[in-house]
Amino acid sequence: MTESQSQPLSEHAAPLSEHSADVIVVGAGPAGSTTAYYLAKAGLDVLLLEKTAFPREKVCGDGLTPRATKQLVSMGIDISEEAGWLRNKGLRIIGGGVRLQLDWPELASYPDYGLVRKRDDFDEQLARQAQKAGARLYERCNVGAPIVDDRTGRITGVHAKLGDADSKEKREVTFHAPLVVAADGNSTRLSLAMGLHRREDRPMGVAVRTYFTSPRHDDDYLESWLELWDRRGPGEDRLLPGYGWIFGMGDGTSNVGLGVLNTSAAFKELDWREVLKAWCASMPADWGYTPENMTIPIRGAALPMAFNRQPHYTKGLLLVGDAGGMVNPFNGEGIAYAMESGQIAADVIVQAQARATPAQRELALQRYPKVLKDTYGGYYTLGRAFVKLIGNPKVMKIAAQRGLTHPMLMKFTLKMLANLTDPTGGDAMDRIINGLTKVAPRA
Repeated sequence: MTESQSQPLSEHAAPLSEHSADVIVVGAGPAGSTTAYYLAKAGLDVLLLEKTAFPREKVCGDGLTPRATKQLVSMGIDISEEAGWLRNKGLRIIGGGVRLQLDWPELASYPDYGLVRKRDDFDEQLARQAQKAGARLYERCNVGAPIVDDRTGRITGVHAKLGDADSKEKREVTFHAPLVVAADGNSTRLSLAMGLHRREDRPMGVAVRTYFTSPRHDDDYLESWLELWDRRGPGEDRLLPGYGWIFGMGDGTSNVGLGVLNTSAAFKELDWREVLKAWCASMPADWGYTPENMTIPIRGAALPMAFNRQPHYTKGLLLVGDAGGMVNPFNGEGIAYAMESGQIAADVIVQAQARATPAQRELALQRYPKVLKDTYGGYYTLGRAFVKLIGNPKVMKIAAQRGLTHPMLMKFTLKMLANLTDPTGGDAMDRIINGLTKVAPRA
């Protein structure tokens, strides 16, 4: 076993054996690493299994809202500028001929700034933090089929292969634990193998992005373009059901991409990489968003939204992050909800492990999907209605043209879309948003 595969445990946890633990977490993205961090910090023996090796790339906008920033602070991550983080003050919205700059709200519950950091480095920082807490990280560990108890149908471990992706000498191993956390992203082969399939009645998004060397690299606002036009050829320009983003990375590059929802007829008919190229070509030349300034190829990824895979707990398996469809349908943000769901899952598992009998532990574990629905259910229901509306380009055009001329309305919209309110003691906007999420069905 190499040093990158395993680190010393915390003083509270003793490994059951090299390949067994109290909990197995599959996937070391934000959801998996956060889950493993809190489990290990509470004294449980945790195996964190990652199919690739760090650093590794992940398609993302790289922009973090105050919700995600709060989670990093809670995990003890150094988020100073000296540690390589770029802070942002808020969101700049462009559409309908209007350019509106909105600061993140001042709240008791969240910081008033967001952050930017590339995902290859970001994910590795979280994984290393989980290791420091005592989690045992296996990199280049490709998890395959679950191990299932024939009598109960419960998952009791996983089959995996250790070794480089191109190596012919992969070692087959089995890992065992009474609980397994699926943090293996949108494809979540583990969940599928346990019979948990994607709900077709829930929205799905797609993000495509690339990086350009650009003088706009140190912009201290995240930038969102609400009107995305199809200008790839002759004929009348078409307004498309999506939004574009430009996030300065602070390292000489900009992350430029677009997000698109499947609630529109145009979702499947267009090549969104080509749309991104055409959109970039329409930008001012001095911004540098030209093919010769592109630092990596355009890549895309799915955005599983609004609890699109359920139940989030069944037969010893808990779903966190993208595996459970935790992406916010209002704005496409996934990192904050991945980390929050990881913390919630860890708390439920820790409480369950302290119960005396299997029946009592199972009762505690069944609380996990209920806590998720209490936390996000009403908000995601509102989000599903929202994405259906903006899937109509005419509605999106009217919203952009009229909404952006009312700064107070846009401040409310920013709080709503970013899910940034104080649960108690907030202002009138907070009370309205919190009231709406409480009365909406928690499906």
